[in-house]
Amino acid sequence: MAKLGVNVDHIATIRQARGGTDPDPVTAAAMAELAGADGITVHLREDRRHIQDRDVMLLRRTLQTHLNLEMASTDEMVAIAMKVVPDYVTLVPEKRQELTTEGGLDVVKHKDKLSRHIDLLHQAGITVSLFVDPDLEQLKASTRVKADFIEIHTGSYCDAKGKDQVAELTKIEEAVKAGKKLGLGVNAGHGLNYHNIRPVLALGGVEEYNIGHSIISRAVLVGLDRAVREMSELVRGS
Repeated sequence: MAKLGVNVDHIATIRQARGGTDPDPVTAAAMAELAGADGITVHLREDRRHIQDRDVMLLRRTLQTHLNLEMASTDEMVAIAMKVVPDYVTLVPEKRQELTTEGGLDVVKHKDKLSRHIDLLHQAGITVSLFVDPDLEQLKASTRVKADFIEIHTGSYCDAKGKDQVAELTKIEEAVKAGKKLGLGVNAGHGLNYHNIRPVLALGGVEEYNIGHSIISRAVLVGLDRAVREMSELVRGS
């Protein structure tokens, strides 16, 4: 049965808009767990635009499920992760000017740095996932740097239409199969909502879907409990 990881970054985005304390992403994470989330995902960005160090530390102490810490592959972030010791880290590319993560890691290009950081994280007992495009060469490189998981970037599929979307879905299907054959755990996420996730769910093979924006957007209208429950039912029903 596939699992649902709920990303609460956008709760923090609303908080940071006023620079106050509400709404609290730590409280939102607890509510998401009660509604059926199998894990909580947060992205601690270098510019701290939403999630703060305080949030990560409190989540580590209070979560009843698991904590997935998304972060850039930098010395600063690896040091933070080794202090927090989340259940697993997902290494992602990061650009200061981007609104959200725009694509997968280039594992082939950055293999030396990634290998060094993954080794340090493993020494701290942290499982490591790499956020990658559905590309066979990137998957092979992920095994060479000793990643435990990959998270397939589904953004291109979500942005495409018609035949292009079918082609992107095929890439995801092939990546899931290849990842499994290479011995990698396979997660997926980015841009998935209550509609476009259905064809991806039908493929099978994905262990966990990490979803944030669509759940938080729906929560504005129907409440967080209902938004999480509805997505959880979709994922588990797959």
